[in-house]
Amino acid sequence: MGGGIIGAGIARDAARRGLCVALVEAHDLASGTSSRPTRLIHGGLRYLENLDFALVREDMREREVLLRVAPHLVFPLPFHLPMYRPSLFERGKLRAGMLLYDALSFDKSLPRRTWLSSAEVRRLEPGLEPDGLRGAWRFYDAQVPYVERLVVENALDAAAHGAVVLNHARSSRFARDATGRVTGAAVEDGIGGREVTVRARLTVNATGPWLDTTTSDLRPAKPPLLRLTKGVHLVTDPGTTTAQALLAKSDGRLFFIVPWNGFSLIGTTDTDYHGDPGDAAADEDDVRYLLAESGRAFPKAPFHRVHYTWAGVRALVRTEGVKEGEVSRKHEIHDHERRDGVPGLLSVVGGKVTGYRAIAEEVVNAVGRKLAHRAACGTALAALPGGSLDDVARFARYEVRPQAADLGVDVASSDHLVRTYGSLAPAVLDLVRHDRSLAARLCPHEPVIAAELVRAVDTEWAASVGDALLRRTGLGLTACQGAECVTSVAARMADRLGWDRAEREAQVAAYRGEIEPMRRFRTTQA
Repeated sequence: MGGGIIGAGIARDAARRGLCVALVEAHDLASGTSSRPTRLIHGGLRYLENLDFALVREDMREREVLLRVAPHLVFPLPFHLPMYRPSLFERGKLRAGMLLYDALSFDKSLPRRTWLSSAEVRRLEPGLEPDGLRGAWRFYDAQVPYVERLVVENALDAAAHGAVVLNHARSSRFARDATGRVTGAAVEDGIGGREVTVRARLTVNATGPWLDTTTSDLRPAKPPLLRLTKGVHLVTDPGTTTAQALLAKSDGRLFFIVPWNGFSLIGTTDTDYHGDPGDAAADEDDVRYLLAESGRAFPKAPFHRVHYTWAGVRALVRTEGVKEGEVSRKHEIHDHERRDGVPGLLSVVGGKVTGYRAIAEEVVNAVGRKLAHRAACGTALAALPGGSLDDVARFARYEVRPQAADLGVDVASSDHLVRTYGSLAPAVLDLVRHDRSLAARLCPHEPVIAAELVRAVDTEWAASVGDALLRRTGLGLTACQGAECVTSVAARMADRLGWDRAEREAQVAAYRGEIEPMRRFRTTQA
């Protein structure tokens, strides 16, 4: 249950080990918290302050795994951590942190940290506030620009190994036998409207911030498993050339300014959240805080030109008595049989994008023990469906561009196909080969082509305009968010899905409603 990054990762691992798997997602793959992070694959430098050394080490290992198995989606990213008039204690603390960060990633492929003088930093980032600048630490982590595609490719690999993927299928209640054992779930088809019962020897609940809601009937009068916090990001005009890890002057929190798809991505906040995670959105305080702190660091940067925002809700292991930012990012596997007297169900509590594969391995190991199914995990070595690439740039130049040119697809679009689909890009071009009209761009200002829409619907479970634009092609993450082409996209999808005029109009309205919370603080016209 749950088609975010952890649920999709579990489905992939379990299917590859020979288990019979159904992945059930209430809305769309990656439509929840998984599509709203800072889009980093990192060890978590600030977690060292909380002494979470094991978590940092595990995430460092997983960073290397993802760079290897998904080279088209995960890329090295240099960071700068500027220092302003640091005290002797602060200098020692940050130096120790940098040394420890390197030590915990002793087997990494990325460069080691280096110290840059203030002059060197200013040459690289002339817009950085110079007053009091003493220099900066330069270190490397990684970025996953389209984390939505990471989720989709895990689901694709799960399906390729026999898993059934039920998208837009809400689990309305657990199925239980006479002994009280969970035997699956009643699932409502969000499109066709009928209800079916999916039977399973074991059910894994990976519903993220909705976990307490989904298990409330099984744990009456027991305290919640989660502490929910909200994280907000701004997408603005570009204001830096490299990624920045900065300390906020108002509260000392670490936040990031990251180059992302031609924008600056600024985030994140960390505040307790109460309510439906699906309703989370940026508010004035969130936006004011991020603009003020980023503006202090880069006074002349155009961060005030906000294109859109997003807000996600973190599902953290419940901890009381500490500030939001100090809550550990460690995950837990909650065995409902042992702790609640309800056999047949495991729940994943907490977790982050970087460590999703290792979390999935741990969960499937637990599943295997319960089902007496012994099979080794192979996901640390097996490339994701689009990840069979030794050199992404070389593949784009010598494999995909020539094919694309023969089919009338321009260089910008062919390079976009490689960045989005990796070694699956030729499969998208095959669609153009059979129908040359699919070489057309969906939006004249963006490199996304019509063939991607066909693939999204036919192969990747996209059933709404939002699915296709926000979580398959990335067109909904551009400056205009697809607002200019949403009507034509709906018309194209209608041909594949049999929508009538009323449904097309409803789809357009639904998409505009979906992106409206993201555009409330928009200050620029793209």
